Amino acid sequence: MLVLLVTSFVAVAAQTRQFTRAGIEYVLELPSPAWQEISRIDVHDHLDFINGSEPTNGYLRVSKIFVGRPTTVSDLFSDQEKRELQRLAGYVVCGECEGVSFKGQLSGAVFSYEYSGAGRTMYGRIYYLQVDQRTFYSLRFTVARDKLQAVSDQMDLIARSFYLKTTQK
Repeated sequence: MLVLLVTSFVAVAAQTRQFTRAGIEYVLELPSPAWQEISRIDVHDHLDFINGSEPTNGYLRVSKIFVGRPTTVSDLFSDQEKRELQRLAGYVVCGECEGVSFKGQLSGAVFSYEYSGAGRTMYGRIYYLQVDQRTFYSLRFTVARDKLQAVSDQMDLIARSFYLKTTQK
């Protein structure tokens, strides 16, 4: 049993790859070759990540957040909820509105929600990682609810691995 467990761990570890790029100030681990970076253009060119070829298999958007005064991750979530999330069809917050404490290379909290999109029940998870009292990163994952079990641990792995190039790992 122990040999099987170690073999499984080594196989998973061998599939992860570190993602970094010039001009991007963070580093993260992608848990499998299926996770690829994609370009998203609105006013600026942004880099997002997709699991496989369909966003319903897992989608990640990384954003840097600056605030004018010291704030909490709960305040950040409340603000995003009012500005954006509550507009999603069938939106409902899952679990604690205060978030669940999260520790990785950067610490913060994680919030979960569900909504309807493309005729499916979708699941969202936002990790707010705190750099200082006025600087945060949000890692916003979305996935079809029926595919959540397959990628839930991968979301945690990516969020735990996230760090800034200017900090020691």
